[in-house]
Amino acid sequence: MADYTAFVEASNALVEMLRDKLTPEPLGDREAISLCSPHDSGNNQLTLYLYQVEEESPQNNVGYYQADRNTMRIRPAQFVMRYLVTAHSKAPAQLKEADQHRLIGAVVQTLRDNPVIPSKYVSGSSAAEGAQLHVSVEKTTMEQMLKIWNNTTKEYKLSLVVMLTGASISSGRTRQVARVEEVEISAEQSAPGGGA
Repeated sequence: MADYTAFVEASNALVEMLRDKLTPEPLGDREAISLCSPHDSGNNQLTLYLYQVEEESPQNNVGYYQADRNTMRIRPAQFVMRYLVTAHSKAPAQLKEADQHRLIGAVVQTLRDNPVIPSKYVSGSSAAEGAQLHVSVEKTTMEQMLKIWNNTTKEYKLSLVVMLTGASISSGRTRQVARVEEVEISAEQSAPGGGA
């Protein structure tokens, strides 16, 4: 089962897929795509910022399942992760907007072509459990986007929201179950006739 590292494994898988698909064109440097806040982008040209994690269908993840012969474990929890993906152009002012449009367009194309992140990008406990990480562009209003961006001291940059599903974290909580080792069955037979 996926460990507590599932979130970073899912995030890294998304970043690695974008690095492979967006270089050498439209970006020349793989390292220009990073997990970081859009407010602290540094030299990055594309930032992915995980801003929300929520449990998917928590009512379906209750109870225990049989982990092995003598152990039951709490069911793993499935999560939805949302990223703010922001383009940061290093182009001169007159080319900056067009450059950002190209970057965001390349992200959208990659996500549409790869709705499930290929397994070669998935690592660690997520890879061991064979996790299927689904990604899509989430419809988000401008009002919601500005709330997510949430910093009035810096100007808004072209962004979109990417939703990732399929990340799960197993529970460390178990309980031991005793196996029935011996069954004794007895049958009493009543005497025929049973007179008055």
